[in-house]
Amino acid sequence: MSTRIIQYSFLLTLCLATTGCGVRLGRPGLLWLLWGAPLLGLFYVYVFRARRQLLQQFAHSDLLQRIAGSVNVSRQRLKAGLVVVGITLAALSLTEPKYGFHWEEVEREGVDIVIALDVSDSMLVQDAEAEGKLTRLERAKREITDLLALLKGDRISLVAFAGMAFVECPLTLDYAAADLFLSAMDTDIIPVKGTALGEAMRVSLDALEGSHEDARAVILITDGEDHSGQALAYAEKAKEAGIRVFTIGIGRDEGAPIPDPNGGFRKNRRGDVILSKLDETTLQKIALTTGGRYVRSVTGDMDLEEIYLQGIKATLEDQELGSKRRQHWEHRFQWLVLMALALLMLEPFISERHPLPTASSGDAS
Repeated sequence: MSTRIIQYSFLLTLCLATTGCGVRLGRPGLLWLLWGAPLLGLFYVYVFRARRQLLQQFAHSDLLQRIAGSVNVSRQRLKAGLVVVGITLAALSLTEPKYGFHWEEVEREGVDIVIALDVSDSMLVQDAEAEGKLTRLERAKREITDLLALLKGDRISLVAFAGMAFVECPLTLDYAAADLFLSAMDTDIIPVKGTALGEAMRVSLDALEGSHEDARAVILITDGEDHSGQALAYAEKAKEAGIRVFTIGIGRDEGAPIPDPNGGFRKNRRGDVILSKLDETTLQKIALTTGGRYVRSVTGDMDLEEIYLQGIKATLEDQELGSKRRQHWEHRFQWLVLMALALLMLEPFISERHPLPTASSGDAS
């Protein structure tokens, strides 16, 4: 009887945990702990059989009946069943089951940020750290990933540019998706070579169209000079639209040779090595015109966290980005813990012996 109780209890808890019974698990990865219940049950079966075999070797069956006649085997099984079911419920509680939910309104407020990242070939130069182990592009992507971890309620967009620019990721609150788009940004996604800061500015401004006027910012990260000559013109348009542009220049004063995919460095028609030089003056003017800030990055430190906290969040007004209804599930693991404790605390109070016979009234006289 108790064996069936153990089996039915285990199957019931497993059903609640793994089937569509209106139950959600906060930590489903801990379901493997439920295997401890059948293993514990098998252990009890082994102990009972081993005990019976040892007693049979110790004495004859008639004598054994006299010695162990007071032992209630059914109660022994019941006690084992309580332990197994209690352990099963305790293990299931660790998976944090949730049952029942209510709807709640979640208001989202924040700013809209476009990060325009230079993906030209010069970003492959390995001088972003003192040891020279990371390329400029790799270091910039790591800094942006760290920035995504700071965002709370702000929409983010990614723009890739070289000789032309396009929106890699439109404005979104899904930071995990933005990180996936970021990981795909490389120097081979844009066939047109060069560094067109004006084109990057134009696409970034278009990506912010429709956003609140006082809650828009652009972070421009580059290591090159403006080949289009239109960056300052779009900086004036950004100023008129109330969009602040924060510029980050990567590179050293002496410039750096551009790596060639076929090996070595790129050369011009005369055979001279082409050096990528930072147009620091243009970047400073863009930031000054739009009310942003310019940061010079030589060893890979781009201060994105400071730009976000002190330059964007401290100066821009959060806009209401809408609200959404979210299911809030109720935790129910407390009941499982209480039932497990009740069963485990009850088990020691159940005696394994038959109750002693009471004296009859005739014997008393």
